[in-house]
Amino acid sequence: MAPIAPTKTDIENALTQIELPDGGTLVSRDMLRAMQITGSEVRFVIEAPSPEAAKMMEPLRAVAERCVAALPGVTKVSVALTAHGPAPAAKPAPSLKIGGHPSPQAGPMRPAGVDRILVVGSGKGGVGKSTVSSNLAVALAKQGRKVGLLDADIYGPSQPRMMGTSKRPASPDGKTIEPLQAHGVTLMSIGLMLDPDKAVVWRGPMLMGALQQMLGQVNWGELDVLIVDLPPGTGDVQLTLCQKTVLNGAIIVSTPQDVALLDARKAIDMFKTLKTPILGLVENMSTFHCPECGHEAHIFGHGGVAKEAKEMGVPLLAQLPIDLDTRLGGDGGAPVALGDGPVAEAYARLAKGLVQGGMA
Repeated sequence: MAPIAPTKTDIENALTQIELPDGGTLVSRDMLRAMQITGSEVRFVIEAPSPEAAKMMEPLRAVAERCVAALPGVTKVSVALTAHGPAPAAKPAPSLKIGGHPSPQAGPMRPAGVDRILVVGSGKGGVGKSTVSSNLAVALAKQGRKVGLLDADIYGPSQPRMMGTSKRPASPDGKTIEPLQAHGVTLMSIGLMLDPDKAVVWRGPMLMGALQQMLGQVNWGELDVLIVDLPPGTGDVQLTLCQKTVLNGAIIVSTPQDVALLDARKAIDMFKTLKTPILGLVENMSTFHCPECGHEAHIFGHGGVAKEAKEMGVPLLAQLPIDLDTRLGGDGGAPVALGDGPVAEAYARLAKGLVQGGMA
């Protein structure tokens, strides 16, 4: 008879035996994230309090992996190490202003050093577009690509939280913005420049000015691909990007339900009208696998995005499940694509397909 797979409690009890150098355990210090138990395989993330601490915690990660591997019923263990917390303060130049009116430009532009620009859009909010953007960026970085992530959702920027960074970007000369680095991705978001508790109450011209600054005044460096996380809908940001920036293509994210697909069609029509190539569709929250009984449920319907992609004659790039680890990873600043579980593998396949197709 095969040993019974361990529970989350069994794993946490085992990890309490490991004392941290500065006191406490991984459990008491709340450093465990995105734990996943699939049969006899266990995966989780150790979140260090700072990037500096993470560099010194590799031996601890290895000990934690061996400790869990010794539990009855465990055949494979994967432990990732990441960091989340305030980085050393950088003094921004006081003369740098974000959110002014746009400057005139001769025609569509592309930031210096950026090879390709892909936008990730959706017709409506709540379909997981930002989650797909952050995890796709991380997955592409794991494929060896030099990746940038621009959070263009001006009114509701979420990438700083999802990517686990809150440091304010510096501007040594008051003109050029230095982006941040997180999980191997170069990151810029309006959320890093403004008070996170304050609403962005801007009219269209200020919105377009901020977007223009984040594209043209950020020192992106040499990038294979820049992923742009768009706001939902078909408004000023989408129009400005498509008309003022050289885009290589758009990825549309939708859930399978009919209401989401209604709005996804509008987003698709907008990109077609603006002559932006549609690279394909991503069906998010496609299925739910019960971690207790293994039952597969189609909470938001089934096959809607695949049918839409077939009717449009564009690829269905991925069908991504809905699961707790994805939510925990996003809230904890450690995207699920950092690991190697089923969801991470789905993002890896999506990234690999884009790379092999010459799109990223």
